[in-house]
Amino acid sequence: MNRTLYTLLFHLGLPLIVLRLWLRARKAPAYSQRISERFARGLLPMQKGGIWVHAVSVGESIAAAPMIRALLARYPLLPITITCMTPTGSERIQSMFANEPRIQHCYLPYDFPWAAGRFLDYIQPKISVIMETELWPNHIHQCAKRGIPTVLANARLSERSARGYGKFAKLTRPMLAEMSLIAVQTETEAQRFRDLGARPERVTVTGSIKFDLTIDPQLLQRAAQQREAWQITARPVWIAASTHAGEDEVVLAAHRDVLKHHPDALLILVPRHPERFTSVFELSQQQGFNSVRRSTAEPVTGGTSVLVGDTMGELLFLYALADIAFVGGSLVPNGGHNLLEPAALDKPVLSGPHLFNFLEIAAMLRNAGALEEVSDSSGLKAVVQRLIEQPEQAKAMADAGLAVMKANQGALQRLLDGIAGLLR
Repeated sequence: MNRTLYTLLFHLGLPLIVLRLWLRARKAPAYSQRISERFARGLLPMQKGGIWVHAVSVGESIAAAPMIRALLARYPLLPITITCMTPTGSERIQSMFANEPRIQHCYLPYDFPWAAGRFLDYIQPKISVIMETELWPNHIHQCAKRGIPTVLANARLSERSARGYGKFAKLTRPMLAEMSLIAVQTETEAQRFRDLGARPERVTVTGSIKFDLTIDPQLLQRAAQQREAWQITARPVWIAASTHAGEDEVVLAAHRDVLKHHPDALLILVPRHPERFTSVFELSQQQGFNSVRRSTAEPVTGGTSVLVGDTMGELLFLYALADIAFVGGSLVPNGGHNLLEPAALDKPVLSGPHLFNFLEIAAMLRNAGALEEVSDSSGLKAVVQRLIEQPEQAKAMADAGLAVMKANQGALQRLLDGIAGLLR
């Protein structure tokens, strides 16, 4: 399938795209808003001639934040347009950069040539920076037609994804050949990009910019103050973050068993998607846990056993409140989520076995003794209980994770240097 056929099929699929938006809007009403932006219509007035950064959703937006702040400092005269595809990503972008007048934001238009072209003509970027592996053939081609350099930043490509792209070589090879820089996390992934058709001289291994996450000391101070205010300083607190459907029941079952040995333990349960906030809170209550929602500002008391994290933009803060961190999306075959956020906060890290989105990072943490993997509620309960009862082991795991973070920093500077070379 070449790009012409891809574009034809994309147009034929427009009714399905609209149906998908409608179905998503039933669970998350924000999907029914700003629909015109998805077709490059009704865009707010924007400054032209700056840097365009695309981060598909929340995780990519968080990963992109240090790079965006560095670009703001390095290019004080350039505006930065940030696009995403999801309402949660949009909320996160707007909250992170609410006080920065040079940041402008909208949804990325769908990958129709006419929508991509209209969007680029509207903002006229000097360079485009795409986070991780959000590859849209028409957007990339429209950039190439206009002489706009395209950077794939913090690029990831699993073996499974590479096989998928390889099935559409007539579409994939020209698309990758049009990219100006592919900044890849590992050499293994770099070779996958080369095998798929990327120009070897344009593929460089920079490492993961997620290792360059810096923690604001005020965040730690605020978390300590919150624990004191809730009088949970002496209580064991663990977090299950970014959970998906099918994981909450496992986590709650593990917590029930933990409470048998440590009745004062507190679980912070944070669903990945906002449309699940209410159902997860109701599940926790139905299973008999004394539960509160973070969004209500209801205080955690001595009788509270579950705090449901149902707010946006607070995950790092909620991690900071905990002593032990389980990262979700890994007990179900979703591929896992960012293991480095709790590691950067000096927490022992737990996960399920499905980590195909973070294989290299997981291997680094595992080999350093900073990560333990579990497969079910009994395994999760056993590790959480052991780390509560053996704080010296928890501390050793946490310190090992922090050491991995520090040893692998520098990717952001290498990426910024690559971008600078294309902005001359």
